[in-house]
Amino acid sequence: MAKVTIVGSGNVGATAAFYAAERNLADVAMVDIAPGMPQAKSLDAQHCAPLRQYHVNIVGSNDYAAMKDSDVVIVTAGLPRKPGMSREDLVNINAKIVASVSKAIAEYAPNAKVIIVSNPLDIMTYVAWKATGFGVRRVMGMAGVLDSARLRYFIAEELNVSPSEVQALVLGGHGDEMVPLPEYSTVDGIPVTELIAPERLEQIFDRTRKGGGEIVNYLKTGSAFYAPAASSVEMAECILRDNRRILPVAAYLQGEYGIKGYFIGVPALLGKNGVEKVIEIPISDEGKAQLKKSARLIEETIAKLEIPL
Repeated sequence: MAKVTIVGSGNVGATAAFYAAERNLADVAMVDIAPGMPQAKSLDAQHCAPLRQYHVNIVGSNDYAAMKDSDVVIVTAGLPRKPGMSREDLVNINAKIVASVSKAIAEYAPNAKVIIVSNPLDIMTYVAWKATGFGVRRVMGMAGVLDSARLRYFIAEELNVSPSEVQALVLGGHGDEMVPLPEYSTVDGIPVTELIAPERLEQIFDRTRKGGGEIVNYLKTGSAFYAPAASSVEMAECILRDNRRILPVAAYLQGEYGIKGYFIGVPALLGKNGVEKVIEIPISDEGKAQLKKSARLIEETIAKLEIPL
């Protein structure tokens, strides 16, 4: 049986553990520094096994050694956003947390593929890559899967169609600079530009960019967790089962799209080796400009990090 470790047993981490169990994807370890938290949530999830008919083992621990020999590690640790707070406001606080977690991953799970969920996601993925010392294809960020899912839902809601009929693609950084691509958004193969007026479509794109903030404003003391958890498990399943699907993820670019040296949301082929290939697709001049603007923001934020890398 494969093994997944989820670092952080808050709402995102605990939900991801439950989703992974529901799919009988792998044995699950939840690791958190909060005494009793991962133990309680893992035991509660185990009690669901007879009812939900899954057959994996779920354990909780305050010791990073519990991640030993993991095939995939999903990192959700870090402070969540509060109302009025941008993802970038979290950068130095969460960078220290992610760097510490990443060093533990390198020690206890040296062969794992790493999926970062902590915000600001693109920067935290860069921090994790540096701190683990892993190859660039073994470290990735969960961004585009979530952003594209939100866009798919908003399009489905607008047209009153099944969300499963909608395909959409969102690239770029996981924040206000994300880049929805109308040319790759369809409903059962029909371009969304044929179904929704341009000004209304732009409103939907804007809501997608602010989708996480909308939830933060409702919750006041937390942030989204069902969809981020589902998105990270979707990626983990691609890796563990070698599904070889093309998904938008924060991947390290080495010149693709005219960007080099940073992690940013792009289509990528996911398989047993992690990011098997970055897929470079033709996009509009406006899309290219937005993507490079997003990359510049990531570069500028990394330059301001207060931790050594």
